[in-house]
Amino acid sequence: MQSDFTSRRGIVAPRVMTIAVAGALAAVLAGCAVGPDYKRPEAAIPASYKEAAEGWKVAQPADQQDRGPWWTIYNDPQLNALEDKLDASNQTIAQFAAAYRQARALTAEARSAYFPVVTLNGSGERQQSPARSGGFVTGTGSVGSSGQITNSFRLSGDASWEPDLWGQVSRTVAAQKAGQQSAAADLANARLSAQATLAQTYFTLRSLDAQQKLLDDTVASFERSLQLTQNRYGQGVAARADVIQAQTQLQSAQAAAIDNGVARAQNEHAIAVLIGEPASTFTLPQAPLDAVPPDVPPQMPSALLERRPDIASAERKAAAANEQIGVAISAYFPTLTITATGGFESSVFSQLLTAPARFWTVGPQLAATLFDFGLRSAQTDAARAVYDQNVATYRQTVLTAFQDVEDNLASQRILGREIVVQQQAVQSAQQALDIVTNQYKSGTVDYLNVLTAQTTAFTTEQKLASIQGQRMVSSVGLVKALGGGWQVAQMDRETGDVKAPAAPAPASGVAAQSGTQAGVAAATAREASRDTASAQPGKQPNTLPVAQSQKAAPPTSQIRND
Repeated sequence: MQSDFTSRRGIVAPRVMTIAVAGALAAVLAGCAVGPDYKRPEAAIPASYKEAAEGWKVAQPADQQDRGPWWTIYNDPQLNALEDKLDASNQTIAQFAAAYRQARALTAEARSAYFPVVTLNGSGERQQSPARSGGFVTGTGSVGSSGQITNSFRLSGDASWEPDLWGQVSRTVAAQKAGQQSAAADLANARLSAQATLAQTYFTLRSLDAQQKLLDDTVASFERSLQLTQNRYGQGVAARADVIQAQTQLQSAQAAAIDNGVARAQNEHAIAVLIGEPASTFTLPQAPLDAVPPDVPPQMPSALLERRPDIASAERKAAAANEQIGVAISAYFPTLTITATGGFESSVFSQLLTAPARFWTVGPQLAATLFDFGLRSAQTDAARAVYDQNVATYRQTVLTAFQDVEDNLASQRILGREIVVQQQAVQSAQQALDIVTNQYKSGTVDYLNVLTAQTTAFTTEQKLASIQGQRMVSSVGLVKALGGGWQVAQMDRETGDVKAPAAPAPASGVAAQSGTQAGVAAATAREASRDTASAQPGKQPNTLPVAQSQKAAPPTSQIRND
């Protein structure tokens, strides 16, 4: 008995040593990740913004403090309420939120390849063999004219592990992690785009309200002019043509006032869709635009790479594509799989969990592809091409981002100068109208001069209202182009707990006033919770809420394996 034990121990010991050596070798080789290490692609970055207005300066650290949602710089409670509702109900944001959750799940799926797979199996069966002549009975079965009947019970566990010898798993995890970060940036970009679109649509609607007020005032003024010409015609000091011309001008103004309602309705419906409400149940009361664009301190151009979510997303896609090159190269090397199986097997159920019924097997398996007729080479070339494509996309995104900033800086600067001149034109046109009207009343000029002066005055005022609306829309565009206060460090923490959107509430037909009150309350609660979570300075008006990206945000290339 002792000799059997010694013999068995002599057989088992070399096997254990073999497994230990294989495991140690696998652990050493696991750090040998093949493929190129990622480095953020270079992109052309200007030293300063060309279109920045004179007197503008780069934002100082005091300007970089988080002051809450960027749209609060416009000090419009109605806009604040709409933006809060958009964040919770916009379906485009919900789509990108779901894509982010999917990317996060794929990262967890890739990480699972680091660990062995363990399974448990149990079975039991009863089998009858072919019939034989004669018969007898045993403790494990019976033999008779119908043949032998036997039982078989088995309980086993299997484990298999493929060490990451050449970095295939680590590269895949890094690629999925970069994809998750890209999805987070895409979500932030979708949220920023929706918020900016809502603000721009809102200010366009308010500009239309201002033009509607101007049209209504113009109709009232033309009605007074018509009454004046009718009185003069009744007194015999004015021609019938003056009355007809006054009627024509009044009717044209009335038609323009009616036509303005089409554009307003379309913008109102667009706002309803953005906040996730049916256009049929959403209403915004008229309120002429009276806002002034706040000062937006621009950042250094280099900071734009860390503050635009679309740039961060493109850069992360390039990082993911780089990791896929390593995955493709790892296919050139052999794979090692270590498997182990153990358990119990017996023909008697009561004896299943006993020492004589146990069995086991363990051993490594090495596999390599010798010939694939160019398959792996083609896959590696394809991975490199995808990386080059993503690098080009990243660089193009950077160029487009700088174009967006320059476009909106130029728009703000030029429209600001244009408004000053246009205000002077409005004053001059109004003075000319007053003079001509008095001259017409005294009979020194005909009514055609009055029509010309009225048309000029109306046109200049309408142009001024339009320019003011354009400048507000451009202001929102500049905030969006500068990133809206987002920074690259938020890819892992801002959207880490995003959840599926709640089901939309049934249409209630309630006007927007009640929704505004609820939105304001929600905004107040959100701000209170934010203040509790992190002690930050209070919001200051007319300052873009931005973050000190140069100091707070790490380089994108350093967050690969966060």
